[in-house]
Amino acid sequence: MFDGAVAIVTGAASGIGRALSEELARRGASVVLTDIDAEVHDVAGGMPAAAGRTASAAILDVTDYDGVQRLVDGVAAEHGRLDFVFNNAGIGVAGELREHTIAAWNRIIDVNIRGVVHGVQAAYPLMLRQGFGHIVNTASMAGLTPGPMLASYSMTKHAVVGLSKALRVEAAAAGQRTRVVRMFERLRPMDARRFAGKVLDQVARNRAIIIVPGWWKILWWLERLAPTLNLVLVERLSASARRELYAPVDR
Repeated sequence: MFDGAVAIVTGAASGIGRALSEELARRGASVVLTDIDAEVHDVAGGMPAAAGRTASAAILDVTDYDGVQRLVDGVAAEHGRLDFVFNNAGIGVAGELREHTIAAWNRIIDVNIRGVVHGVQAAYPLMLRQGFGHIVNTASMAGLTPGPMLASYSMTKHAVVGLSKALRVEAAAAGQRTRVVRMFERLRPMDARRFAGKVLDQVARNRAIIIVPGWWKILWWLERLAPTLNLVLVERLSASARRELYAPVDR
């Protein structure tokens, strides 16, 4: 599935985006790594590209729709196709809402929501025209269940989940082979390569919602089956996080 494919990954200079890019390259894809950080060029230069495939980099601000559209059009024109878009770029703002500024709100909405919207809007019509393609949106468990001290982040990730599920249904109704959209969460101690491999394995199986590692599904099931109980548990976690955050510092 990935051998010979063409993929764009946003937020690819580090973390999940870098791990996915490297695993895509190992599986034979030509990968375009994008990030607002110029370090993405160094990452692409060290990629394990397969014979006959390419790994290239581009500076991209996902909040700039025109820039995203130019990138998508350019990659499709150069390679003659676009198989995958991984809308992975995102930021987090932690803490209580009373401490948020409107600037922080605007920034997280711009990157986490508009950044994904821009990727979808640029790539989805093209994929419909060519008759195939996959859009993979990185969400979070905070987009499936409440996250303590992460209200703004949780709000944006719930939006990503909602968009992803609706888009998947719309793509199927259009009678196209286009397949959208997956959401996944990383447990930080997990080896990055192993994590990326598990995600791509489930992308290949066309799973609608990808949760890695799998035991996170327990929280999701609890949210669906007993939302009130789940809220109680999250409230307790929030109280614990708040006590730790505001604990007096010994001097």
